[in-house]
Amino acid sequence: MTTSSGGTNVLVLQGGGALGSYQAGIYEALAADGLGLDWVAGISIGAINAALLAGNPPERRLDRLKAFWELVSSGVPGTPWLPGDQARAAFNEASAGWIATFGVPGFFRPRFPPATFFPAGAPEALSYYDTAPLRETLERFVDFDRINAGPVRLSVGAVNVRTGNFAYFDNRRDRITPEHIMASGALPPGFPPVTIDGESYWDGGIVSNTPLQYVLDVERGRDLTVFQVDLFPARGAMPRSLVDAAEREKDIRFSSRTRLNTDMSLQIRKAKAATRSLLAKLPPELSDDPDVAFLRDISHDNVVTILQLIYRRKAYERNSKDYEFSRATMREHWSAGLDDMRRSLRAPAWRDRRADAGGIAVFDLTRDGAT
Repeated sequence: MTTSSGGTNVLVLQGGGALGSYQAGIYEALAADGLGLDWVAGISIGAINAALLAGNPPERRLDRLKAFWELVSSGVPGTPWLPGDQARAAFNEASAGWIATFGVPGFFRPRFPPATFFPAGAPEALSYYDTAPLRETLERFVDFDRINAGPVRLSVGAVNVRTGNFAYFDNRRDRITPEHIMASGALPPGFPPVTIDGESYWDGGIVSNTPLQYVLDVERGRDLTVFQVDLFPARGAMPRSLVDAAEREKDIRFSSRTRLNTDMSLQIRKAKAATRSLLAKLPPELSDDPDVAFLRDISHDNVVTILQLIYRRKAYERNSKDYEFSRATMREHWSAGLDDMRRSLRAPAWRDRRADAGGIAVFDLTRDGAT
C-alpha cells in the first residue's frame, strides 16, 4: 500500500539485539491502523525483522514475528522473582548471563570447541558463537522467493571486513539470501563474518546502525513517509558508575547520530529549495545552459515525512539490555513499541502534519521527544 499522496511508506529499523521486539510492537500498531509497507530497511536485528516482514504476505507477518520472538525468548521463559527495580535488574542480569553462557534458541549457540582451539585463519577462530541456528530459523520463517519477487522493497546493511566499506544489499538489484540477513547482524567478536560472493561481512552497526540515510539518498523521486524505529537513544543522563558508563557508551555508539542525519537532510533540502527558487528567476536564455540543467536535476526533491520512535530504557535495564532475551522482557519491549506507535498515530500533530518549506517534516511524539 502506498501513501495517499502516491508516495511510499518506509519502515526503518535500527539494530539492537534483544531490544528488537520493540520494533515488532511498532509493526503490530501499523498493521492495526491499516498502514501498508512499501519498503523495509534494517540493520542487524532490524534486518531480521525486516526480512520477516518483506518475506511474508501481510496476513502472516504478525504471526511470523510472534513465532520468531517466542522462539528466541524461549531459553529464559521465567518471570521476575520479586517486585521492584532492584529485583528486576537482578533477574535481567541473570537472564543475560544465561544467554551469554548457553546462547539463544534459533539464533546462536556457543562455539564448541571454543574459538581459541582453532588455528588462526580458520572461520571458527573468529567468533565466540555459531550462528548456524539463525540460518535455519530464517529459512523456516522467511519466504526468500517472495522477497526477491519484490512486492516489498528490502534493504539491509553490512560492512565489508576486508575493505571496511559499508554495503547495502537491496532486492531491487541483489538476489537476497539468508546470508545477506545474517551478514547484517554478524556483530564481532560474538558472531562470525558471513561470506557473500567471495567477500566477508560484519554487522552494519559497526559503521552505521540505522539505514535512514540510505533511504533518503536512493529515493528522491517519490514522496516518503518514514517510520524510523531506533533502539538506542542518543541523549541520556550523565553516568554515575562504571556500569552506567558502559551502557551510555553503547547508547551513543549505536544511536548512529540519528538526529544529525535528519538535521543534515533538512539543510540539504532547504538548499535545494533555494536552488529551485533561484533557477526560476534566471532569464530564459539560460534555460538550456548545461550548468543550469545540472542544478535543475540535482535540486529536484521529494516530500519526506519522518515519524521517529525511540525505545527508552527502563530503570532496571543495564548494559546487557541488547542480549537479555528473557520472555518477560521481550513481551515488555513489544508492548512498549505497540503503545508508542498507537500514541504517535493518534497524536494531533501527526494527524494534522504538513511538510515545511524544505519538503521535510520530522515528528517524535513519544514521551519527551528526546533523540
